[in-house]
Amino acid sequence: MRVAAVQLDSLWQDPIANLERLDQVWLPAALGGGAQLVILPEMFATGFSMDAAGSEDPDGPIAGWMRQRAADHTCWIGGSLAVRAGSRSRNRFLLVGPDGTQHVYDKRHPFTYAGEDREFEPGDDLVTFDLLGVRVTPLVCYDLRFADDFWRTGPSTDLFVVVANWPAARREHWRTLLRARAIENQCYVVGVNRVGTADGLDYSGDSAVIDPLGRTICEASEAETVLFGDIDPNQVASTRQRFPFLADRRAE
Repeated sequence: MRVAAVQLDSLWQDPIANLERLDQVWLPAALGGGAQLVILPEMFATGFSMDAAGSEDPDGPIAGWMRQRAADHTCWIGGSLAVRAGSRSRNRFLLVGPDGTQHVYDKRHPFTYAGEDREFEPGDDLVTFDLLGVRVTPLVCYDLRFADDFWRTGPSTDLFVVVANWPAARREHWRTLLRARAIENQCYVVGVNRVGTADGLDYSGDSAVIDPLGRTICEASEAETVLFGDIDPNQVASTRQRFPFLADRRAE
């Protein structure tokens, strides 16, 4: 399965302009490279906004754009957005397919350091789904710091997708933890971060595709770009067979 990681400079709280730029530049670039799965950053259409008033209904315009473009281009599209859930909101990773199929994961660890927990409630549980023969587990930004979630799903995962708005001030944490999660779980990790400046924070990108041995297949720097990676579940299986480390992991 060919994955495109789209590293964007999302305009602050301007979904119309962000979706237009995706239509004009970044979706054509991703699809032109043969992507079957296009991954966009955390809150790609608005930036990482703590304004829960800007959350949309689960079938709102951003989700509608994702569904329509997946159908138009016969591909899968994933990224996170703020959605209303009862009296509060959730930071939701949504993946949609060309036939209207969708998978949902709600961020389990709101970023309390920035006050996300005051506006967004945590998701209920982790999810893993089969996509074109690849077992995919999505996570969102701050989730990357919690290895136990990766360990719990790792044995049944071929590919972890981590979408983020991870600040440049902690870029080495992002880069190190992505590789660590691949090494610990002997599977692919695709990390998709944003670039640019928004709401007083700088973002360095550093999106990457990492293989089951922890080797970086490709990595971006501080500019908007698209990375491509070919995900082979057979490579995951052969790595785990050659180095059967997961069998020695003890549950506490």
